[in-house]
Amino acid sequence: MVEYHRVPVADGVALHTAVAGSGSPVVLLHGFPQTHLMWRHVAAELAAGHTVICPDLRGYGASDKPAETGPDVYSKRTMAADVVALARQLGHERFALVGHDRGALVAFRAALDHPANVTQLAVLDVLPTLDMWDVMRGASAAVGFHLYLMAQPPGLPERMIAASADEFFGHFLDVWTRDPAAIPAGVRRAYLDASRAAVPSIVADYRATAGIDLAHDRADRAAGNRLAMPVTVLQQDWGSLLGFDAAALWAAWAPDLRHVPVRAGHFMAEEAPDLVTGEIRDLLVRA
Repeated sequence: MVEYHRVPVADGVALHTAVAGSGSPVVLLHGFPQTHLMWRHVAAELAAGHTVICPDLRGYGASDKPAETGPDVYSKRTMAADVVALARQLGHERFALVGHDRGALVAFRAALDHPANVTQLAVLDVLPTLDMWDVMRGASAAVGFHLYLMAQPPGLPERMIAASADEFFGHFLDVWTRDPAAIPAGVRRAYLDASRAAVPSIVADYRATAGIDLAHDRADRAAGNRLAMPVTVLQQDWGSLLGFDAAALWAAWAPDLRHVPVRAGHFMAEEAPDLVTGEIRDLLVRA
């Protein structure tokens, strides 16, 4: 049975959170342009042996969307602190953490900033912010046009996206999916409705990735900070298309790494839930 909670995690910020199952805790963080619903298949399987916690991130879905009053409001450091506070409020000081896309960047930052709290880390289909910007070069960077659009100062990107929100967010649901049936019409509508209602906060999340998040990653790289826990990365082989070695980039951050190339599309938790669930279960027995 799934229970829903509004969990306060910071001043004026509560996260809409689904909780199911019992046992050791696993927190699942969604990506863009999605909500916690993306975990519906994986969470149902994991709940047989674990307490599964699926929030909408700050600024997304039915969670609170504070105004962007400074770069730190939607920094991954702030959003990671939300996740640690969420787990603690639900009675879990230590937990495994899984993130997809934007949620994976939050999970990565949580694992770097809070290694005593994160027991294992799984990342679905991203690179760390520092590496992502380094590999986006030349004409091939056009695939990430949205990163550059939402990196612009407040105003123009919000107005442009709001003017055609369903087309903008729907574009990514279409081009990043290899199996369209994996995101049925009702779920697609839920994603579009939620994203349309959150344009300023979604843009603020991305804007932080071109600024304060990048600065935080650079500081960790300079200090030699690395991920202290077992890490699994599931990733499409887009490194071969853009000319980089994704496994090598991740190995620089994660000494205990399992890097798995995946043939499913970007939304792999919905397109290949059995694969994703199996890899998470394998990760949870690593220590």
